[in-house]
Amino acid sequence: MKRIAIQGEQGSFHDIAARQYFAGEQLQIICCGTFEDVFKHVSDDPTVIAMIAIENTIAGSLLHNYELLRMSGTTVVGEHKLHIQHSICCLPDDDWNTISEVHSHPVALMQCRQFLSRHPELKAVEAEDTAGAASYIAEHKLHGQAAICNAAAAKLYGMKVLEDSIEDNKHNFTRFLVTCNPQKASFLRPVEESNKASLVFSLPHQEGSLSKILTILSFYDINLTKIQSLPIIGHEWEYLFYVDVTYDNLTRYRQSIDAITPLVKDIKILGEYKEAK
Repeated sequence: MKRIAIQGEQGSFHDIAARQYFAGEQLQIICCGTFEDVFKHVSDDPTVIAMIAIENTIAGSLLHNYELLRMSGTTVVGEHKLHIQHSICCLPDDDWNTISEVHSHPVALMQCRQFLSRHPELKAVEAEDTAGAASYIAEHKLHGQAAICNAAAAKLYGMKVLEDSIEDNKHNFTRFLVTCNPQKASFLRPVEESNKASLVFSLPHQEGSLSKILTILSFYDINLTKIQSLPIIGHEWEYLFYVDVTYDNLTRYRQSIDAITPLVKDIKILGEYKEAK
C-alpha cells in the first residue's frame, strides 16, 4: 500500500490527482492542512509520497511550492495533469432559492468569476479547501450555504449538485508533481525511462548569462518547457531559475547538464521523470 500525503481533504483535486496517477493501486491518503505539512510527512517518514500542485493554466505557478520543493530535499519522480471542473453543491434539501453564500478555495472562486457574477445574490466566502468546504457544510448541516468543488467531492459528502462545469475556462488544467525521499525514487520510476527534468539554479549577474544557458540546451536538443524566476531573499536583483526541460536522449541530457554546470551557481536537479500526457 502506498501512503500519499496531499494538501486538502478527501475529494479535493489533490486527492483526485493522486488516485488517477496511482490508478489500480492500494492507497492510504494522508490529508494535510498545508503544503508545509505535506513535506513534513515525507521528512518524518521516508515511505510517504507527496502529491503537490505546482501550476495551473489559469492561475499560473504556485510560487511558494517551488521554494518548498527546493528546500524539502525530496526528488520529483512523476507528474500528473488534471482537468479541473467545478460544481456548485448544497445540502439535499436546499436549492437555488434558499442558498445565500458559496464557500470555496480562493483559486476556485477566481476560476468561477463569470458564474458568480451571474449570481450576485450569492456571497462568496473563502475557505481553505474546495472539498473541505463541502465537507464542513455537510457535517454541520449548514442550510443556506453552498460549496464550489468537484462533483466527486459533492457525491462523497452527500451534497446535491445544483450545476456542474461552472468554471469560466473549460481548458483548465492543474499540473501536479509526485515527490518522495531520494532513496525511494528508483522504486517509483526507472530513471532510464525519464524524458523530463526539473532543475533550479542561480546565475552570475552578468550580461548574457541566461542566453548562454539556453544556447547550450538548444545545442544538445534539450527542449525548454518552462522557466520560472524567483528573487533570492537578501540578494538584491539576484534570482533563482526553476526550469523544466524535456529530452529524447538521456545521455545528451546529462551532457547538457555537465556543460551548463560551470556557468551557473548552486544547480540542483529536482527530479527526472516521465512527462505527463
